[in-house]
Amino acid sequence: MAQFFQVHPDNPQPRLIRQAVEILRGGGVIVYPTDSSYAIGCQVGRKEALDRIRQIRRLDQKHNFTLVCRDLSEVSQYTKIDNTQYRLIKRLTPGPYTFILRATKQVPRRLLHPKRKTIGIRIPDNAVALALADELDEPVLSSTLILPDDEMPLSDPWEIKEVLEHQVDLIIDGGYCGFEPTTVVVLEEDEPVIARKGKGDIGLFE
Repeated sequence: MAQFFQVHPDNPQPRLIRQAVEILRGGGVIVYPTDSSYAIGCQVGRKEALDRIRQIRRLDQKHNFTLVCRDLSEVSQYTKIDNTQYRLIKRLTPGPYTFILRATKQVPRRLLHPKRKTIGIRIPDNAVALALADELDEPVLSSTLILPDDEMPLSDPWEIKEVLEHQVDLIIDGGYCGFEPTTVVVLEEDEPVIARKGKGDIGLFE
């Protein structure tokens, strides 16, 4: 049975954030709010937790997982990023964008796209998500909470509790989130490519 924390969306209670991170460090799977929709996450390196997320979402090996980071310095630890890409990400974050970049050796191979060796990175404009990454002192390995056969993410924490309370270890109620996932920007080549239009404005790329 999942624990259920009601966390203030703008000023998350430190005690609850610490408890959530203890669950992550213990190999748990959590659901938490972001600036676009709810996400499902675990600690990087926790293979069993990763496998549970794959099972819940029915993801194949080609799925690009996302590292939810605190800041740009953390992004550069886990991805190969040049000056142009750095400036673009700095301009758009914190915000509802996921950037696909080539990964460094600090990222476990099982998290990468098998052919392109890429990983998603994200700096959300959400106090709860950033507090989790800050307390964990590393990125939270995450994926948008879109269940099999659904087209849109789950956005109501009480509905999430009803559906997933026996499949995850913690649900963080940070208020209602939207239905729109992030805009996904692929930064593998010289020019950015929009892989998915989502909440983030794409006017900069047009």
